[in-house]
Amino acid sequence: MQSPREALLQGIDLAIAAEELGIDGAFFRVHHFARQQASPFPLLAAIAARTSRIEMGTGVIDMRYENPLYMAEEAAATDLISDGRLQLGVSRGSPEPARNGAATFGYTPAEGEDAGDMARRHTAQFRHAIAGHGVAQADPQYAGGATGLLPIQPTSSGLPERIWWGAGTRKTAVWAAQQGMNLMSSTLLTEDTGVPFDQLQAEQIQLFRQAWVEAGHNFEPRVSVSRSVIPIVDDEDEYYFGLRSQADSRDQVGILEGTRSRFGKSYTGSPDSLAEELANDAAVQAADTLMLTVPNQLGVDYNAKLLGNVAKYIAPAIGWTRT
Repeated sequence: MQSPREALLQGIDLAIAAEELGIDGAFFRVHHFARQQASPFPLLAAIAARTSRIEMGTGVIDMRYENPLYMAEEAAATDLISDGRLQLGVSRGSPEPARNGAATFGYTPAEGEDAGDMARRHTAQFRHAIAGHGVAQADPQYAGGATGLLPIQPTSSGLPERIWWGAGTRKTAVWAAQQGMNLMSSTLLTEDTGVPFDQLQAEQIQLFRQAWVEAGHNFEPRVSVSRSVIPIVDDEDEYYFGLRSQADSRDQVGILEGTRSRFGKSYTGSPDSLAEELANDAAVQAADTLMLTVPNQLGVDYNAKLLGNVAKYIAPAIGWTRT
């Protein structure tokens, strides 16, 4: 089992390897009270300092846990180090090991709010701050005579257009579009209409884009979907994942937090078959960004090989060109 230090350093090394392969981004999950990355900005800043082209981001930050203004400072500083390559996915969070973990961090919903409302309030405060608006009353005695509201420092222009909302339903995707945030949709939707996952997700994307146009925002949004894609090209791949090519080849439907939810299938098999399947995935075709989940417990070398095989054998067949 990896130590926390090894996991963080391998995250940096894998991002460097991905950039060398021509991959466009390195995104990290954020989970509290679990053996995963929980504080993303030190890791993202380290990657920013060691790379020059690749985007780095989160998928996603649970905004129930966040101090919006402190997060705004960290995000701006990280974006400046990266020269504008930060892409932050945020959301109201997902099921977690801790019972009411955000309250342990000191955050509880205000009167009339639930946890989701609190996450959206924190998000609005964060976005207000990174846009350079004043948030704290100036003290002229110590602020060089300044009066009025002071903005957080530093700020990074362009960052407000690189915030993504992790939407688990069609309704929240529409809300994200109305708010002017990009859409980050994963391999789980907390609703089910009986249609295949990719079709339900494609409908979510269509509703998002329609709502974006109706809102009249002044920049083009981005839309990402996540897929587990494992090309089997040698005996090592077969050893690790050969049996999964059948077990995980269908959508799964289950109850999550009392809601009927649909989980997307994994793509495991020969490169030619995966390229054909992904070309027929309605949501992959509707999105402009495909995020690949990787088995990070297998280490940097194996995952660099996996990403290289995807970039060589599969991605060009679905419209991707190497940067």
